[in-house]
Amino acid sequence: MTLQSIGLSTGGRDRAPQWEHYLKGDPALLNSEFGDILDRDAVRLDIRTDDQVAYEALHHPDPMVREQSLYQAMDRRLTGTIDLIAESIASDENREVRWNALWALEKIGGPRALQVIERHIDDDDADVGEWARLFSSELRTGVPAFDNRSFTWDGDRTFDETILLNIHCDVYVALDETGRNWGKISLSPQGLARSYGQAHACPNVDTRNQKLIISKTLSGLHDDGSPHTENFVFRGLTNHANAGRGSFYFESRGLRPVFLSGRADDDSLGHRNEMVAAKRSGEWTLDPQIQIKGESAIRYVRGRVHTWGYVNFDTMAGSSLEEVLFPGNSILGTLDTPTGPLANAFIVGTFKGKLVDWDGDGKINVNSLDIYSTLDGDVDSDQDGVADIPGVQFCPRTNWMN
Repeated sequence: MTLQSIGLSTGGRDRAPQWEHYLKGDPALLNSEFGDILDRDAVRLDIRTDDQVAYEALHHPDPMVREQSLYQAMDRRLTGTIDLIAESIASDENREVRWNALWALEKIGGPRALQVIERHIDDDDADVGEWARLFSSELRTGVPAFDNRSFTWDGDRTFDETILLNIHCDVYVALDETGRNWGKISLSPQGLARSYGQAHACPNVDTRNQKLIISKTLSGLHDDGSPHTENFVFRGLTNHANAGRGSFYFESRGLRPVFLSGRADDDSLGHRNEMVAAKRSGEWTLDPQIQIKGESAIRYVRGRVHTWGYVNFDTMAGSSLEEVLFPGNSILGTLDTPTGPLANAFIVGTFKGKLVDWDGDGKINVNSLDIYSTLDGDVDSDQDGVADIPGVQFCPRTNWMN
């Protein structure tokens, strides 16, 4: 496959590397992040025009496409992006589009973005307002701030907390085997959730410093309406040098199928069962006003994630956004295999998640979200705390484990 075959050009790809930090210090520290290096030269695979992106950010009927368009405008650094995002926050009817648009403004930063963020601290939607308060505080002080709402907690559920993670990821796809040509797909939180699945952090008070379940649910994949579930057991260490905050580094490695079609649960081209890994690091913030089993709850978490993906690019080339971002059309991959790598995409992203009022009663829901996992990460489709099949952490629908 060549760039020309999919209607893209190499641009300035043959230029010599440019060093931009000659007065800032050691390049081993400042110029070794693989995602940053790829971002300089990767071609953008979203084929829409700038005018299309701006129009669909406000007018597309699908909230995922509206949000994805806002993040695409940010990635392209379009003129008027802050004004476009501001209009979206003020007018969009989808609360997740609104708070992820606020996050986009935090990513842009600067006085104008901060001004727009702070307009919404007293928003009619308390969680949009709290996200605005949180982003404003992070930009001004580096630490989050919260409101003082009361909370609800269910002691009979498997996990002490269930935190929906908003994840903004850049997927860098190797377009050929030369290592010279890369494409970039930038996914907003809802874009990632639509194609890869919605991730939830599920900490328990007694194990959260060393172990965490990330449970991923993908809606719309199964014809019978049942959710596709993938669970990941992360283990690592947490630093508590700062009171009320925990800085962590966790890794996950587990057996799961890699479907050669590049689509979850699509065994039309076969699959290989491989060990798939991911890494996440960051910081969580406790809220002493929310006490769970005698300990302060994690109110908010932020950080970075790195992993590998497998993309069957032949099924995506020249497709529209809606044709690419459908449930299951993106899967994780691996390089850790003796029979040859099953990864052609490097995935790097940032995540933020906080406790939210999901049922609209004015109280924060600490652990109300549906999580199809046991304490050990096995799939638990009826949420009774017992594994459907012991040791299986990936949806068994295709009978991949036999």
